[in-house]
Amino acid sequence: MVEVLAGRTGIVTGASSGIGLTVANMLAEAGAVVYAVSRSGGPKGAEVYHSRVIGVKGDVTDFAAMEAVVCEIGTDRGIDFLVNNAGITVRKRAELFSDEDFDRIHKVNVYSVFKLSCLCYPYLKASPFVGRIINIASMAAHQGFSEVVPYCSSKAAVLGLTRGLAVEWRGDSILVNSVSPGWFPSELTKGVMDPERKAKILNKIPLGRFGDPKAVGAVIRFLLSDDALYITGQDFAVDGGALAFGF
Repeated sequence: MVEVLAGRTGIVTGASSGIGLTVANMLAEAGAVVYAVSRSGGPKGAEVYHSRVIGVKGDVTDFAAMEAVVCEIGTDRGIDFLVNNAGITVRKRAELFSDEDFDRIHKVNVYSVFKLSCLCYPYLKASPFVGRIINIASMAAHQGFSEVVPYCSSKAAVLGLTRGLAVEWRGDSILVNSVSPGWFPSELTKGVMDPERKAKILNKIPLGRFGDPKAVGAVIRFLLSDDALYITGQDFAVDGGALAFGF
């Protein structure tokens, strides 16, 4: 495989399993050194990291700790990209949601994206490869889903952050884009899935199947490469056609 990301160093959050782990390994396979940040500090279950993936234990909402992590990586190696992948949800009807759950979802899914982007800003600005930020949004940023309304609002906010930062940092040699995955096997989707909901979901995906996380990794790898130097402020749906499906 051609190492299109050779010489680059970056951070992927929420990288202990699912999409985050797959993305971290794929970017490492493409030549990058990847710092995989997660609460566990390493892959879950039988999963393993590529030799160029370095596990970092940390909570993305502990901003003092994240500042220390970013400073250490940036000072030691520089930071060429940031993939804001960490995210959480809770399945519950809107009128039953607690303030604590609402706040926690937005702190992880929105505030940490903004804060980590700002912490990485000086290093991304100095990147010889043109700094990149990739924010993981969701179909829930574009469509309404019952029983996860705060998740929908948080992911819609991620799109706003993506566009705003892309415009504000356009003169600072930083490109900011987002990727909106459809339904992929993950700890997060398992938490909101039951047989009835699974059948409804598959019925709304034109390709009729759940996705392979490698499809998301391939789009992110492209957006971090030299082939994507004229792309910023955009969202890329990787969803089996779900957003295009009418009635």
